[in-house]
Amino acid sequence: MHESRCTPRRLRTALALIALTLPVCSLAQQVWSFEAFLDGKPIGQHVFTLETQDGGARSLRSDARFDVKLLGITVYRYRHQAQERWQGDCLKSLSADTDDNGDKLAVRLEPGDPLLAGCAMSFAYWNRAILKQRELLNAQTGKLEAVRIEPLPAASIDVRGQSVEAQRWRIVALKQRIDLWYDGGGRWVGLDGTLEGGKLLSYRLR
Repeated sequence: MHESRCTPRRLRTALALIALTLPVCSLAQQVWSFEAFLDGKPIGQHVFTLETQDGGARSLRSDARFDVKLLGITVYRYRHQAQERWQGDCLKSLSADTDDNGDKLAVRLEPGDPLLAGCAMSFAYWNRAILKQRELLNAQTGKLEAVRIEPLPAASIDVRGQSVEAQRWRIVALKQRIDLWYDGGGRWVGLDGTLEGGKLLSYRLR
């Protein structure tokens, strides 16, 4: 009776054969790293990281950190982190945590949740498919919001120090108005949101 040996060469061969039987999953990643401004003054950043797999599965991470200061003292602090899972243009799950100056909110939506029925979409500015929607899911509150979306005249926007001619679209929601900027290739390059009280929140790519 002979004892079986697993030599390094045999081990490499075995691993190679196993690898050939496993499904290959290619992954593409896009990152939007924005500096945030309130009425023209820098207040922080918002970074979106999108990973796309074969078959249309997508995963988005969103991380926002804002600090509004007056005379060097922080008078408002905002933190928001979200993880979204998509299949094509349809949102399948959402996990989000928000600290809005001490008011904490958590949203958990799993596959099968009524709010995700059909082909729901969040305020996914990176995806131009939202421009055809009549309602969008607010990741901070976990509620669907009726929206009106309309095109605006093209204009120039600063993108990393260069002036870029961009298409603009406006999302009118219950409590805010959001202007989105897309370059000639359809890529999201900026945002201007009019908040309650008339303040202007702007995103510009870093």
